[in-house]
Amino acid sequence: MPYTVFKGADPIQLCHLVTRPAHSIINQAFDSRLRLDATRAVNGDGFGVGWYDPFPDPELGTAPCIFTSVTPAWNNQNLQRLADKIKSPLVFAHVRASTAGALSETNCHPWRYGRLMWMHNGQISDFSKIKRKVLASLPEPLFLFPQGHTDSEFAFAVFLSHLSNPLQTEPFSYQELRDAMLSTISDFNTWAREAGITEPSLMNFCATDGECIICTRYVSSKHDQAASLYFSSGTSFYEHSPGTYRMVKMDKREKIIVVASEPLTFEKADWMEIPSNTLVCITPKMNVLQLPIRDEYWLGREEEVAGGGKGRSPTFAIKTGYPPSVGAVGMDERLGRGLTAVP
Repeated sequence: MPYTVFKGADPIQLCHLVTRPAHSIINQAFDSRLRLDATRAVNGDGFGVGWYDPFPDPELGTAPCIFTSVTPAWNNQNLQRLADKIKSPLVFAHVRASTAGALSETNCHPWRYGRLMWMHNGQISDFSKIKRKVLASLPEPLFLFPQGHTDSEFAFAVFLSHLSNPLQTEPFSYQELRDAMLSTISDFNTWAREAGITEPSLMNFCATDGECIICTRYVSSKHDQAASLYFSSGTSFYEHSPGTYRMVKMDKREKIIVVASEPLTFEKADWMEIPSNTLVCITPKMNVLQLPIRDEYWLGREEEVAGGGKGRSPTFAIKTGYPPSVGAVGMDERLGRGLTAVP
């Protein structure tokens, strides 16, 4: 269930993110270059795109607009038409391979609540065993908020419960969103421990209020890799040749930031891997902060050395169908398979 996040100083035409790149999120839906297990289902159980108005209208409010469908993203003409005509400075895009919940638009990411938007790549293991506790934790205004049946939407409700006023119209501080995200992860770890769940959960969450973005690459294990997550930044993201894009950096200040489950370009130098169990914050001023999530599943350098320097294993992520990270050489081989690199 890969996702892509864009934040720019200037609006971008959606097609440059979701339809035109040769490795856009639409193409990742059926051709995940980092997915090692080719026998698993493609991400064809629906998709969603969410965006904020570049010129907010007080009459329309600050909530994002979201378009979802249960049809495969690569075969949806409405998505193609909208992507050609819409520009936004902040975009969420997600394609879904069903892990829980029926095929329904209510189960498609992203979701919104007031000015907030949320999506998830991963799974809450044995969610049915903790669902009652999740519901019991929600305050009355949020109890009926989830309309679908996915663990991801309920995780959003838990996140909202950690904000003092999730429906406020003013932007949140990045500290508020960061703390709510960390509390959400902590809650799910506590509930899993109390329920005796031993299989790790993959919690690559992403939330925004239209100004600040919080992303996590996280697995509730000290021994396993989380699902992959990368980021790229620069001053322009342009089409070098049909379908082939480059991130160009011409200034110290970032004007474009992209976070994605898989790189959108075939230049490894464009992308930086986000380490497992890390929170990324993109501030309204386009600063990127990477913060280690130091809980019981944090693997510090000293522990890694004590364990022989082996680090985290990709086995669990592969088994569950979520691409783990790969080394630079491995990324070159998978992303460049059958394609011509940009000179």
